[in-house]
Amino acid sequence: MGGSDEDDVAVQRLAALRLANDVRRARAALKRDIATGTVSMAELLDHPRPPADRCSVIELLMCQRGWGRRRAARLLAADTIGEAKLLGDLTERQRQLLTARLAPRQGRADRRPMP
Repeated sequence: MGGSDEDDVAVQRLAALRLANDVRRARAALKRDIATGTVSMAELLDHPRPPADRCSVIELLMCQRGWGRRRAARLLAADTIGEAKLLGDLTERQRQLLTARLAPRQGRADRRPMP
């Protein structure tokens, strides 16, 4: 009898490990897509989807080419969005503000989207 419970626990543990690995792989693929420009931050802000919705906004911003922690933190601070905020937890207003700041401005290099 005791063996059955242990087997159930082992099966559940393996299933949980597989799920965690799948999530990690999906996040890594998403970050690669952001880095290569295949997926844009504006697209993610408009339509957050798994696994992006459970990633911090700053983590995703830093995946963009030319973006580091300082630049990403300044962008979030400009709209009083905390660095720990998850993409899926942003309000519609916060999404719109970030999308507007990320959009390239006429006559300015995309390198400096800050006011």
